[in-house]
Amino acid sequence: MTLPSLKIGDLTATMPVVQGGMGVGISLSGLASAVASEGGVGVIAGAMIGFLDKEVSRDPLGANIRALRSEIEKAREKTSGIIGVNIMVALTHFAQLVSTAIESRADVIFSGAGLPTDLPKYLLEACEQKKEEFKTKLVPIISSARAASILARKWMRNFNYMPDAFVVEGPKAGGHLGFKETEIMSPDFALETIVPPIVEEAKRLEDQCGRAVPVIAGGGVFTGADIRRLLELGCSGVQMATRFVATEECDADVRFKQAYVNAKAEDVTIIHSPVGMPGRAIDNSFIEASRQGLKKPFKCMYHCVKTCDREKTPYCIALALLNAMKGNLKSGFAFCGTNVGRITSISTVHEVMETLRREYEESAPAKA
Repeated sequence: MTLPSLKIGDLTATMPVVQGGMGVGISLSGLASAVASEGGVGVIAGAMIGFLDKEVSRDPLGANIRALRSEIEKAREKTSGIIGVNIMVALTHFAQLVSTAIESRADVIFSGAGLPTDLPKYLLEACEQKKEEFKTKLVPIISSARAASILARKWMRNFNYMPDAFVVEGPKAGGHLGFKETEIMSPDFALETIVPPIVEEAKRLEDQCGRAVPVIAGGGVFTGADIRRLLELGCSGVQMATRFVATEECDADVRFKQAYVNAKAEDVTIIHSPVGMPGRAIDNSFIEASRQGLKKPFKCMYHCVKTCDREKTPYCIALALLNAMKGNLKSGFAFCGTNVGRITSISTVHEVMETLRREYEESAPAKA
C-alpha cells in the first residue's frame, strides 16, 4: 500500500507530508524546496526571516519583507513543487508578512500561535488592489474542534471564505506550544484524542461548503507508521518538522543539526518562553542559566512578537534562536519535538522521504 496524495484545493502533494515551518532561519528556501521537490509541501518560516539583512535592527519590517520575498523566489527557482509559508499570528508584522507572501504567490499560508481570525482579509484585499487573482491557500493551525468551528464561522461570516484545510498540532510538537503546561502531558490532549473531533468538524464544514476541508496532523509524527495511524483516524496528511532538521538541506548550521543528533530523550525540556507560551527545546547551559535568573534584561532590537514582555523577560527569544541557528548554542538553544532523541545521523531529505514511504508500507496490516 503506497502513501496517498494530499490535496488542498487545486494543489496536490504526491506525498501527504507538510514540512513544519521552523524559525528562526531553520526552514528557509533550502529545506522547503527540497521537501517540495520530493512531493511534499515545503514550508518557509516567516519568524525573524530578515535576520541576515544589514538593516534588520534599524528597519525590522523592511528587512523581513525583503527576506520573505527573496526566500519564496529562491525556492521557486529550485522547484516546481508546493511552497508554503508559516506566519505566526503573534508576529508584530503579521499583516505585512501575510500580504507579502500572497503577492509573492506562495502556494499556502499556515498560521498559528493565535487564531488568524482575519487571514482571508489580506487575500481578498490583494486581489482587489492588484486587480488580479491570487490563489494562495489559507490553512490555520489549531488544537481543538472548538477552535476550528469558531474560526470557520468567523471566516464565513466576515469574508465568505472557508479554511482550505486545518493543521491540528498536538502537544508533542517542538517550539512554542498551543497548550498550557498542565495539558502537555495529559492524555486528554494527546494528538490521537484531539484529532477525531476535528475530523468530524471538518466533515461538517465540508457538507456546508461543498468541498473538501482536509485535516493535517502534526506534533510527534516521526515514522511512516505514525502517518498510517493518523490517516486511519481520518486525516489527509501529516506535518513533520523535527525529522527534517538533521538533513543536509536544512538551512541551519551543521552544529545545530549535530545538537539534534547528539540529543537523548532525557535532554528534552519544557521552557517558559518570553513570548508567554510554553516551548519544547533541547536543554543546555543557556536554558539552565535563564532558570537560575542569571540572564540580564536587554535592549530589544527586533520587536518581533507582540506577546513578548520586553521589560521583564531575562533574554531575547529571537536572538537566542538566531544564535543557535548559527551554531552558537552557548548563547542560545534549539527548539525540538519530543522525538529528537530518535535522530542518530544527518541524512538527506530524499532519504527521509524514502524511509517514510518504506515505513508506511511495512506498517500495513498483514493480509488474512
